Amino acid sequence: MKSDTGMQRLAITGLRFEANLGILDHELASSQPISVDIELNQGAQPLLPPDDHISSVLDYRLVHGTIIAVCKEQHVNLLESMTGKLCQSLLALPGVIGVRARVTKLKIFDDCEVAIHMEAGKWNK
Repeated sequence: MKSDTGMQRLAITGLRFEANLGILDHELASSQPISVDIELNQGAQPLLPPDDHISSVLDYRLVHGTIIAVCKEQHVNLLESMTGKLCQSLLALPGVIGVRARVTKLKIFDDCEVAIHMEAGKWNK
C-alpha cells in the first residue's frame, strides 16, 4: 500500500547563546551561556510539500527566532520556567502539535552542566 504522508518532526540542536537566567549573584549581574535543543512534532505531513517554497512548510527561521526571543525576553530565575515558556511558545507555532525542549546551563558549576528536558503536546509513543 502506497502512502502519501509521513510523520514529520523538525529538530534544531546545539543552538548556543547568552540568556538572563539564574538566581546566583553573578547570574543576576550578567547573562549566562545556554544551549537549546528542540524537536517539534508536526504530525502527518505530505511526503512532498505542494510546492518547493518556504511558505508551504514551517519556516525554520521562525522557529529559531522564537527560541532566541523567548529565552532572551526577560530575566528568569529558574531553568524550569524558561523551558516551560519555550514549550508554550513553540506549541503556538502553526502546525506544531508537540514539543520536546532541552535547555542546558553550560557554566552553572565548574565540573558539569545542568539541563531541563520538557515534553509537551502530542507525541506517538
